[in-house]
Order: sequence, then structure tokens, then C-alpha cells
Amino acid sequence: MSAPSSLPPAQGENPVAENEGLAVDTGLKPAGPTPSSSRFQVDLVAEAAGAADKTLASGDKDAPAPEGSEPAAGGEEAKGRFRVVNFVDPSGASPPEAVPAEGFQNGDTVMSEGSLHSSTGGQHHYHYDTHTNTYYLRTFGHNTIDAVPNIDFYRQTAAPLGDKLIRPTLSELHDELDKEPFEDGFANGDELTPAEEAAAKEASEPKGAVKFGWIKGVLVRCMLNIWGVMLFIRMSWIVGQAGIVLSCVIVLMATVVTTITGLSTSAIATNGFVRGGGAYYLISRSLGPEFGGSIGLIFAFANAVAVAMYVVGFAETVVELLSVDCIMTDEINDIRIVGTITVILLLGISVAGMEWEAKAQIFLLVVLITAIFNYFIGSFIPLQSKESQGFFGYDSGIMMENMGPDFRGTESFFSVFAIFFPAATGILAGANISGDLSDPQLAIPRGTLLAILITGIVYLGVAISTGSCIVRDATGNDNDTHSAQIMANCTDAACKFGYDFSSCKSDKGLYNCRYGLQNDFQVMSIVSGFGPIITAGIFSATLSSALASLVSAPKVFQALCKDNIYPGLEMFAKGYGKNNEPLRGYILTFCIALAFILIAQLNVIAPIISNFFLASYALINFSVFHASLANSPGWRPSFKYYNMWVSLAGAVLCCVVMFVINWWAALMTNVIVMGLYIYVSYKKPDVNWGSSTQALTYHQALTHSLHLSSVEDHIKNFRPQCLVMTGYPNSRPALLHLVHAFTKNVGLMICGHGSRRPNFKELSNDQTRYQRWLMKNETKAFYTPVFAEDIREGTQYLLQAAGLGRLRPNTLVIGFKNDWKDGDMMNVETYIQMIHDAFDYQYGAVVLRLKEGLDVSHISEQDDLLSSQEKTSGMKDVVVSIDMKDSDGDSSKPSSKATSVQNSEPKGKSPQMLNVADQRLLDASQLFKRKQGKGTVDVWWLFDDGGLTLLIPYLLTNKKKWNDCKIRVFIGGKINRIDHDRRAMATLLSKFRIDFSDINVLGDINTKPKKENVTAFEEMIEPYRLKEDDMEQDTAEALKASEPWRITDNELELYRAKTNRQIRLNELLKEHSSTANLIVMSMPLARKGAVSSALYMSWLETLSKDLPPLLLVRGNHQSVLTFYS
Repeated sequence: MSAPSSLPPAQGENPVAENEGLAVDTGLKPAGPTPSSSRFQVDLVAEAAGAADKTLASGDKDAPAPEGSEPAAGGEEAKGRFRVVNFVDPSGASPPEAVPAEGFQNGDTVMSEGSLHSSTGGQHHYHYDTHTNTYYLRTFGHNTIDAVPNIDFYRQTAAPLGDKLIRPTLSELHDELDKEPFEDGFANGDELTPAEEAAAKEASEPKGAVKFGWIKGVLVRCMLNIWGVMLFIRMSWIVGQAGIVLSCVIVLMATVVTTITGLSTSAIATNGFVRGGGAYYLISRSLGPEFGGSIGLIFAFANAVAVAMYVVGFAETVVELLSVDCIMTDEINDIRIVGTITVILLLGISVAGMEWEAKAQIFLLVVLITAIFNYFIGSFIPLQSKESQGFFGYDSGIMMENMGPDFRGTESFFSVFAIFFPAATGILAGANISGDLSDPQLAIPRGTLLAILITGIVYLGVAISTGSCIVRDATGNDNDTHSAQIMANCTDAACKFGYDFSSCKSDKGLYNCRYGLQNDFQVMSIVSGFGPIITAGIFSATLSSALASLVSAPKVFQALCKDNIYPGLEMFAKGYGKNNEPLRGYILTFCIALAFILIAQLNVIAPIISNFFLASYALINFSVFHASLANSPGWRPSFKYYNMWVSLAGAVLCCVVMFVINWWAALMTNVIVMGLYIYVSYKKPDVNWGSSTQALTYHQALTHSLHLSSVEDHIKNFRPQCLVMTGYPNSRPALLHLVHAFTKNVGLMICGHGSRRPNFKELSNDQTRYQRWLMKNETKAFYTPVFAEDIREGTQYLLQAAGLGRLRPNTLVIGFKNDWKDGDMMNVETYIQMIHDAFDYQYGAVVLRLKEGLDVSHISEQDDLLSSQEKTSGMKDVVVSIDMKDSDGDSSKPSSKATSVQNSEPKGKSPQMLNVADQRLLDASQLFKRKQGKGTVDVWWLFDDGGLTLLIPYLLTNKKKWNDCKIRVFIGGKINRIDHDRRAMATLLSKFRIDFSDINVLGDINTKPKKENVTAFEEMIEPYRLKEDDMEQDTAEALKASEPWRITDNELELYRAKTNRQIRLNELLKEHSSTANLIVMSMPLARKGAVSSALYMSWLETLSKDLPPLLLVRGNHQSVLTFYS
């Protein structure tokens, strides 16, 4: 514990950094230093503490705040009534003198060290009382550091809602006081990505940012975007083609799609705090970065090109108005000139800030609403001068005539629907600026759904109104009247008004009329009370849509770049000013829009843009269905008016509409989305957003695991599921790589590790760290450490408990103990008993031996050396374990410590020099990671263990790195039956459908071994013999009991033949398989309790010494191969 806080800092200590302004609350403690090493103390609080609190409420108002601190939301009130909590500097340095000593004497609260190390890029959080804004309080009047529930414990970042507080860790509440509490860090999902940290930092800096409510921020934008040019220059034509009934059906169909999407958007937006990024943010946080990244990019691009579409629509109208006497060059170039000037002006409004852009939108909405009212007022004021152009006022005859469809030319219901639907694609205009909304959870549902309702009603009203007062065809000629004599032959609705427009219709169904619903796109201007206001409405609709798209595209693109989904786009993530405006994104959007404006022909691009929007809508709907299907406890939207099946129907409808509008554009959109999806999936961005994809994956894994457990295993479906005792996964790379080679995408692989460290929190931390290491190195395996006193105990735990249901190991894989003769023989006893345990649990057993050894953990910075020597990628930030030196072959000897190496060396520094043995070991550790050249895998299938000895080489040679190797099979036999045995084995292998290049029958397998090899074996076992014949029986029994690994004379004589067989097999291996890439051989068995550990270890040593990589395999004698279908 540090010295009392009132003392000055000790000499030589560094002053407390500015961001460590909160000092430690030493509280009331006994005088003098205390022996406790804990970094917090529980203070003794008297009954009179309540009175002290009252004094504090008035006395601490003038206490200086820590340097660099800022009050949290609502902090002004808290400052007056509560004291900033101070707590112990873990380095032992005294607190800064700026903090009054009195603050330490009256403290009844304690703060965790975890709050010193904030997740938000070094930002410091200052905490007040838990009942308002505080960190800890004397809970319920008692002295405890346990905290009451507080919203600030659940925040992800410091911005923009308030400070994130760190609740007391379980270690601080539970661990013994003389232990250093473990830093738990964050709960699952709370740890921030670098992008989120940067976003939090940027969002916390600007003050006075402009935030919009639901009307100004969502309703206005959505209405302006939905009321596009279509309302004034295409709606009347749609009624002329489809009739009133089908026009209403078209509007209602589009409204159904947008309403379902609006409901889905509302559900996602109310399932937690929404940041900036609009559709991209909603989709990426729901379905994950793959779909979010692909949609985000095309959605931002579609908005950028939509700017060009709307601007060109505006420019065409302007050029048409000026075409009488103000043509500058020609029509196309005039559109380019007007469009360029317009987009520059819009860019200026956008760059000026969201406040100016919002004011411009309000003005444009007023103009647009005025134009709509202008039309409806005009429709009630029929003028005789307008009758020749087809407008007669409301009439039931006209309404009935226009009730049915009259499709002309190549038009059909779906082609007319395709023309109208882009008018409904503005519903995300408000959600796209979600970062600029004061309360996105309220604003997005209310504004979006109300905008859909209002615009849908207006579209229906215009459809019914135009169809009830305007005829389909008119000449515009006042002289096209008819006499009373021929009135009986006139059947059109215009006839009763005295007009005959048949002169512009031919008997062949051809029309050359200039006016009417079918012919004049500007008919609403004719009907309106004052025509120029409709033109102003067209301008307002185009410019407002262009402005909304010009704002949406950079905002979405900025959010995408902040998440670093696509490398190289980070420069567009930077924001400027109090609203964090994406100025670089504005420039990029401007350039894209300008490029398409200069084309001035967007008839091909327009359907693609509509399809891009529809793809976004489809994925938003699918997100809601997917999240509901996953049944994740985290899916709790406060907006309840949604249904997962309705959302699925909405997603299907969006896809159908995509193909209705333009089938080739829909195909192109799907190809682009899938291409971007595959790219992002391949890049695997390091983000964790708790997406519904993760939730559904868990749900399916759980369901399938339970289903598997209800079905008995079948031989045809057997696969080796290996428990590999690697220790730390990077300690024995050769063992890891070889097992991964035949289990990848085939079977389960668990890297087991028995650790002697009793700190379960460190064990959990190791599990997370090394699992991440395995994933980073593309190794499909699980790392499972357990606390155990020795390797055997740890292996026993794992043999019993590793796995889940049917997904549990059936084969134990260990490394050969190369150093068995150098260390304590009790380690050999433990090692051999571990193999016996595997057979007791009905596991198969596999032992790998490399003559160089397996354990590279004693070579510090091994991963750096490998990356520098072999230019391997993906190993820049790795964890290097430092194991005990004597555990070279012991594949799970508990390690003494682990260190993390971060590649912090200077670039010019050369790697450390290794001795020859270590260099060979390091090279051998990568042997199975490389592509194996043409060679052989020699299978010495001497004993039938159920087929595992044959199955492993088969699986291995099916892999890409091993497919150039041929399988050679060696079997034992008699000299006079070699041909018979070879044919029998060939028949068996063909029935198993296993390819082989050769079968060798070893007729001389029972020949006596060479004398010098027998002598060498006897010399090797000499130190381990009991020699009971040379001592008293009691002495011999006592020695055997204390050293059970010793070899008795009786067992040595009893197993003389088996010993000679191991020596002879080694000779044959050297003769036949000295050049093999890998030898797979049946492991000799030793009867438990009859063969000592030293003798069994000597057999394995003799059998496998001085050979290429050797895999000793023994199955559990249950069949793993079958030739039945």
C-alpha cells in the first residue's frame, strides 16, 4: 500500500500523469504502513457518517476538480452534493498535491484500478455517487464497495450519452485481501475496437453539436425524398396508363414494401443506441460486417449517383423552360452546365454544416407543400380555357372512364410499377443521419412511419384526383367541339362537355394527342391554380432529394470507413467541426456526382440505383427476421409492432420488386453484393458487434449438438477427434501442424494444457489469448487449459471432461519425451501412466517423434525468428510461452510462465543468433507446415487396432500439402506366405477404397536382432534395473514401491522376445523407410501393472530412434473402417 496521501511524492518517482488526476482514497486506516498488498481498503465507517455526509454536501463545493476533468451529464448537481472519489495509485506513487488531503480522510467509497485504464484511448472517467452519477457509495448505508445498479456501468463509450463507469470487479469483491486483484477488463462484447475508441474520442470532444428532433431530422427529410419528381410529372401519366384502381394498387404495393421496411428499421433502431451510419450501421450491427460492409459501400455509392440523378432532373426542367430563347450551346451541354452549377451550390450548403442544410430542407418542404396544395385548389376551379387540354373538373363520367387500365405500346402493369417505385425509395433519408439525431430511437420510428403514411395518402389523393377530373386524351384545340346532331355517336366522357377529341385518335389504336393524362407530363401544372408554383415544386422535389442524398452518402461512407472494413479508406473517416462533418466524403461524393452529371444520360444507371436501395431494404427486413430467428436474449427492441414473418415477406417482396423493375440490374446488384460479401468474409475484419449471425450460429450449433447426441455413432461417420497435449499451442508447432493436417475440416482438435498455476483468472485469460492465436494462424482447433498438479492429472481431467456431447475427443495425441533419460524418472512414470489412462478411457493413442525434438518454447521470440526466416504472415503479434527446459518431449508439461512479444524491435535489428541444435529444432518445427514433395508415407500396420493406423495416413494424403505422397503399406508375415499375405492385404485395402502404391510383407520380422543393437539396449536400461536378485527381498520391495518405474529381472526375462522385436523393427525401419516423409506405425502395447515404465519407455525409444518423423498409433480396437455401404 502506498504511503499516506498527504506526504509529498518520494524522490525519484515520476510525477503522476495528467490523465491520472484521480488519486487513491486511502480512507481511514491505522497509522503507519500496513502489510497488506491490496490496492484498495475497506474503511471503517462510524454511525455518525450520515452527519459527515451532510457536512460534505455543503463543504466540498469549492474542492478543485482533477486536472483535465470535465463534469459528466448532470454533474453540476452532483458536484454540489458528492465528492469525487479518489483511489490508490497502483504504482505506489503518492497522489498529486492538488488534491486536498481532506478528501482522503472522509472517504467511504473505493474505486477499482480498472477505471484507471479506460478503454477509450486513454481518456479518464470521473465518477460520482452511484445514486446519481457516482462510482461507488456506501451501499444502503453500509460500508461496502459493492455498487448498486447504474446505467453508466452499461455504456460502451464515453460519448455521447455520458461517462462509462467501471463496476467493482468480481476479484475486488471476492479475492483475499492479500492478493493482487486480477484485472478482468471488459465483459463479453464491451471491449471496444480501435474504430469505436476513435469514434468515442471524436464524439466526446466537440461541444455544441447540432442535433435534430424527429420532425426536422427524419419526417421532413423522408417526406422530401419520397415526394420526388414523380409526384408532379409522372403520377398523372401512371393514372392514364393503369387507371385509378390499378394506380392505387401500385401505390399501395409500394407503400406495403416501404411500411414493412419502416417497421423493420424501427425495430432495429430501438434495439440499442444507434450511432451514425444509417442503413450501414443498422445492417452491419445486425447481420455483421460482411453484409453491412457490402451494403454500406453500394448504398453510399447509390446515394452519390442519386445526387446526379436528381440534379440532372432539375437541370432538364430548367433547360426545358429556357429552351425557347435561352439555349447556351445545345441541350446536352446545357444540362451539364446547369447541373454542374447546381451541384456546386448544393455542396456549398452541405459543407456549411448540417444546420444550414436543415434550414434549406425546411424551405424546400414549404415550397413543395405549397405546390401540392396549389394543385388540389386548382382541381376544384375548372376554367373553360383549360377544357380543350382535357381538364373539366371533377366528374363521375370522367372518373368511371379512367377507372380501368389503358396500357399503350409496350407498357404493362409491372413496367408502370417499375417507373413509380423509385418514388418510394426515400424512407431511409432520416436514418442515414442517425448520428445527428438527438434521440434516434424515438426519431427514426416516428418520423419514418409518419412520412410513409402522409406521402402514401398524398399519392393516393393525387391518383384519384387526376383520374376524376382529367381525360386521357385531348388535342388542346378549342375548335374540337361537336354539334348536337352527332352527339349521339360520341361516347367519350368529354362529349357531354361538348368536346370531341377523336381527331387525334386513329382506328388502328395510334394516338397523336398532345394533352391529357396519357400525353402531357405537365398536366398538373395546367390543373393547378398557379402553374409556376408546380414548377417550383418540381425544383423543390429534385433539389431536396439531391441535398438529402448529398448528405447521406458521406455520412454512411464515413461510418463505413471508421469501422475499417475496407483497407485504404481510413482517410475518409476523419470528421471536422462540432458536428464531425465528413468533408472528405463530401468532396468524394461531389466528384462521383459530377462525373455522372457530365454523362447527362442516366437511363441505364437509374434502375441500378433503385436496385441498390431495394437491396438495402431487403437486408434490413432480413435482419429483423434473422435476429428474431436467432432468439438471442440481446434482441429486445422497444418498438413492438413488428413480426419476423412479415419482415421475411418484406425481404422477399423487395427481391421480387428488384427483378420487376429491371432483371439485369437486379442480377448485377446481387453479384456486386455477393462479391463484396465474399471479399469482406475473406479479409475477416477484427470486429465483434454481437450480430445476429453470431447468435444464430450459436443457436444452430447448440441444436445440432443436441441432435447429434441423440443418434448413435456409426462406423462410416467415424472421424479422429484428437485431444492434443501441446501445452501452449505455439510451444510444439510440429505436433500442432501434423494433427491439424488430418483433422482440418474433418474432425475435432483440442489443444490440451495442464497448467500448474492456480490462478484461474490467468487460466481464463490464457484461454482467450491462445484461442485468438489459433484463429489468427488459421488453425481450426480449441485451446483448453486446466489447472493440475502434473501432466497426468491434467490429461485425466481432459480425457473425462473435454468436448461436448458427440463433439468430444476419441484419440489422445502426445509428443515423444526425448529427454526422458536426463530428468527425474518419476516424470517417465507419469508420462507412461498417461498413455495407460488413455486406453483405460477407451481412447486411441498417438505419439509423434521427431529426432530434433518438438518443444520450441525455450527459444524466446521464436515466432519473430520464423517470420524473418520464412517470411510467414499473420504472426506479427503473438504470444510466446516459456516452458520448463526439461519438457522437450513432454507435450503438456506445465509451463512456468508466458510472455507476450509485440515485435517492438527496431526494423533494422537483426534476429538473435541461435546455436546449431536450436536452429535445427526451429526448422523441424515447421516441417509439416510446408508442402510435402513427392515421397512416401510408410504405414507399418503390424497389429489390427480397428484401422486407425491406416485411416490417419489416408486422411493426411488427401490434403493438399500431402497429396504428392504415396502410401506404402508394410505388414508382418511368414517367409513362405508372402504372396498370399500381400494379396490378402491388397484385397482388404481395395475394399476399404484406400489407394496405395506398394505392399511389403516383412517375412524376416522374427529374425534375431543384431548383437550390437541388443548390447546397446542392455546398456541403455542398465541404470533403471532393480536387480532384485542382488539384494534382500524386503529391500527390493521397498525400492520398487518408492521407484515403481524400475525394471525387474523377472519382467526383463519374461518380455525378452518382445524386446528383441522392438530392436529388430528398428533395424527394418532403417532399412526400408529411412527416406520416407512420415512413418505411421502400430504402437506396441505394454500390459498395465506387468511392464514397468522404464522398460516400456525403452521399447519406444529403441523402436523410434534415428528415424524420419514417426507417428506411433494405437486405436481403441473398435472398427473405424468399413467396406459396407
